[in-house]
Amino acid sequence: MSTTAPVPGPAPVPALARESATAPGYRPGRTLRLRVETRRQLRRRRTIIVGALLAALPFILMAAFAIGGTPSDGRNGPTLIDTATASGANFTATCLFVSAGFVLVVPVALFCGDTVASEAGWSSLRYLLAAPVPRARLLAVKLTVALGFSAVALVLLPAVALVAGTVAYGWGDLRLPTGGSLAAGSALPRVAVVVAYIFVSQLVTAALAFWLSTVTDAPLGAVGGAVGLTIVGNVLDAVTALGSWRDVLPAHWQFSWLDAVQPTMDWTGMIQGASVSVSYAVVLTALAFRGFRTKDIVS
Repeated sequence: MSTTAPVPGPAPVPALARESATAPGYRPGRTLRLRVETRRQLRRRRTIIVGALLAALPFILMAAFAIGGTPSDGRNGPTLIDTATASGANFTATCLFVSAGFVLVVPVALFCGDTVASEAGWSSLRYLLAAPVPRARLLAVKLTVALGFSAVALVLLPAVALVAGTVAYGWGDLRLPTGGSLAAGSALPRVAVVVAYIFVSQLVTAALAFWLSTVTDAPLGAVGGAVGLTIVGNVLDAVTALGSWRDVLPAHWQFSWLDAVQPTMDWTGMIQGASVSVSYAVVLTALAFRGFRTKDIVS
């Protein structure tokens, strides 16, 4: 008969010991704070360049008007561009009109598409997760800061245009291309509505760029993919043969804000456009969080 004593198994770990397995003082909610991420993104060269270009655009348009003279009615009747030099409010509306289709898409795609992919490109993403920063919190902080910078970019252009246009063309009523005008006091709230709607309509581009940023390690791929698909949407919207199918394209509603600079503001188009944009943005953002939750981070 064997007299070998049984080997004792591992002692059970007390609940208190299991709870203290993490580092003392560690709180997931205090990792990668918003102000830290904001400072990091603010100091980046691309942020400074984008801000400088948006601030310079109104002056470039003013120089073009100075060289080319007063705008005249186009072939299809008067537009906002034809009243650009009437007042500072008109110049602001013109800057938004010429930039909303593409120029303002680029900074949104850049801020949202570069945010996660750049960390992977620098091989610092795995170190952030090893800190450890919870994956959901990392994405939430990154997306919040990216949307914040996108909002600032969308506000910067009309703000500079309003100040520069008022100095150059004077403070006056907002002349409407279809006739009539809006008093300067009521024009500013209308411009604020326009900027807010443009931001909401750009949420599709922001969410698309952010999703692509979580699936690729190449920032230019995420930014370029978002801009490229936005252009494809604009092209499809120009195909009138699609009929009512164009109503599901975010690009179909991107200029619905023009209803805000009419004698009587109509909310119908803007509500439909905002609904389409937010719906796409929610789905794409959910895909980003779902895919990144189980992604194998190797860089």
